[in-house]
Amino acid sequence: MSDVEEHRLRAPANLVSPRARVLWALRAGLGWLVVLVGQVAPLVLSAAARPWLVVTLAASAVLGVAHTAVMPWWRYRVHRWETTADAVFTRAGWFTQEWRLAPVSRVQTVDTARGPLQQFLGLATVTVTTASAQGPVTIEGLDEAVAARIVDELTATTQATRGDAT
Repeated sequence: MSDVEEHRLRAPANLVSPRARVLWALRAGLGWLVVLVGQVAPLVLSAAARPWLVVTLAASAVLGVAHTAVMPWWRYRVHRWETTADAVFTRAGWFTQEWRLAPVSRVQTVDTARGPLQQFLGLATVTVTTASAQGPVTIEGLDEAVAARIVDELTATTQATRGDAT
């Protein structure tokens, strides 16, 4: 395979962890819970606006349940990642999908983050920072052991790669 073919934007091969669906569902559910609680307070306090508030509360509840049920499965089908000796490939999103390719010679840092929900689910996010104006390449929803392996591999690969990462 030629160097041009190797760096061509393509669909990455690996899925994120299936537990990422739970993470995304929990985040969405918590977000909708905040919205619903915010709508219940005026409903209780204002009798005059109650008919409209009941309609908006019901609409929010339906949208929240649909979003929380559908979005994680949809995102799971879209989110992909792959690392090679030459590049990091990602595809993410659900309505708007983003495909990214970061040549290893441009990698400046490789980081791992684990928020409270990710820690609970044994997941991690790997962020690959490059000299790109588009910002870092992020792989969310990885099993923590896979994330650690990726960080180790990318660190070793970038140290062995010639270039100034700019």
